Amino acid sequence: MYSRLFAGSGLSLDRLRTLVEVGAWGSIARAAGNDLVRQSQYSRQIKELEDFFQAGLVERHGRGIRLTTRGRELARISRFFLLGLSNFQRGCLAEGQSYRLGSTATFAACFLLPLLADARTAQPNVHFQLRPADENEMERGLHDLTLDFAFCTRANLSRPLQTRLLGSWGLDFWVPKSLAKSEKYAVRCLAAKSLPIAWPEGELEISRFQDFSRLEPALVCTSFIEARSALDAQGMAAVLPSFLRPGNPANFLRVPISELEGFALEYHLAWNPRLLRLNPHAEKRRDTLLKALKQRQT
Repeated sequence: MYSRLFAGSGLSLDRLRTLVEVGAWGSIARAAGNDLVRQSQYSRQIKELEDFFQAGLVERHGRGIRLTTRGRELARISRFFLLGLSNFQRGCLAEGQSYRLGSTATFAACFLLPLLADARTAQPNVHFQLRPADENEMERGLHDLTLDFAFCTRANLSRPLQTRLLGSWGLDFWVPKSLAKSEKYAVRCLAAKSLPIAWPEGELEISRFQDFSRLEPALVCTSFIEARSALDAQGMAAVLPSFLRPGNPANFLRVPISELEGFALEYHLAWNPRLLRLNPHAEKRRDTLLKALKQRQT
């Protein structure tokens, strides 16, 4: 069945690992840690893989390189295989399990970090790596298995990714009293485009809201956490999820905006079902995260 695969030379686990690392770093030099000897070795190994498969695996891209379509396909197959072997080795050696978690800055700060840092829920030999990422980066990471789990706001991810709802929250529009003395005045200022606003474009697209999309925000930031920091300085208004409030709410007005009232901000736990097949411990870890995060919201 595999006789043709092993008939020639040039295929090895070390070469496949090199392809995965070079693809992840986007540069042979960066993957090799700027070690000239290793750079030469990595270049030779990729050329040997290309000769073995008779296909181009990398191409020049700006000052670095990127994987070709065939290269990305081989890197993905290799990553799955290497991950399975790594998990098998950990099990044989009775080593701890490590999980890479992708999350937006807001969900990480408000829910994930307090959970992972809680001594009551920490478990021996279970380790986590938290990686800040936007929605697209998380989806790619789950497909490539460079992330084990992700906490995102989108439920409909591309196949075969799966999601489970963690919770749903409304959105509130907060205005410093230093900018508006009443809700009606704040609404008039918003309509007149005279109200400075900090908008968390990295976690909430302004184009989804007609009342705000015609504005030019005074500050475009990446997260609700950053928008709240700008709000707390009392020089800008901001939209925040209902679980996140200004530091001193007495200094602010919560102004009702009709199109925000029907909006639900959802967070989902997402994973690749292939992970569960490669790592027998991952399903239990997924269920533990689901249960613990839902308990923190009640």
